[in-house]
Amino acid sequence: MTLGKDYAKQECSIARALEVVGERWTLLVVRDALYGVRRYNDFLVHLGIPRAVLANRLQTLTAEGILDKRRYQESPPRDEYVVTDRGIALWPALRALSMWGRDNYDLVPLRIFRHADCGTELGPYGECPACATVVAVADVEMLPGPGLDPDPADPVSRALLRPKRLLQPVVTDTVTAGSE
Repeated sequence: MTLGKDYAKQECSIARALEVVGERWTLLVVRDALYGVRRYNDFLVHLGIPRAVLANRLQTLTAEGILDKRRYQESPPRDEYVVTDRGIALWPALRALSMWGRDNYDLVPLRIFRHADCGTELGPYGECPACATVVAVADVEMLPGPGLDPDPADPVSRALLRPKRLLQPVVTDTVTAGSE
C-alpha cells in the first residue's frame, strides 16, 4: 500500500494541521519567524534550506495566513515575512516540541526562554511559574543556552546569541542580500 500525498480522508484536526505545517522544513521556518527572522536570505543562511524549498514553504505559509509578506524596499523590490496571529498561535506547539526534543535528545539546553517582565524561565507550557500566567509570545525573551555553539558561522545564528524578545526582527552584523 502506497502512502498518500495528503490526509484528505482523515477526519482529524491533527491531520488537517499537518496539511499546512507537516512538510519538512515548515516548522523550522515558522520557528525562525517567531525568533524574528524575516528576510528570505536570512532564512536561507540560517536554515541551510534549498532555495526552491524555502520559496515554496514561504509561499504556502503566506497563502495560509501564517506569515504576511511585506515589501520593505522598492528598488530593487524586496520583501520580508512577518509572523501573523495565526502563526503566533503555533508557539505552544513549537514550545512543546522543543521541550520534547530537549528532554529526549539534547541534554543541554540550546535556548532558554524566560518571561521578559520578571526574568523567570518559562515552564513547559509557556507559563511563568513566578507570575502564575501564560506568557504572551511578545513577552518571551530568548537567550542562548549552554548547549548552543558560541561561535556560529552564519550572521543570523550570531545575532541570535544576543538576548532578544520573540517576534522582534533579527538584526545581523551584515546587510542581507537577496529576497524572494
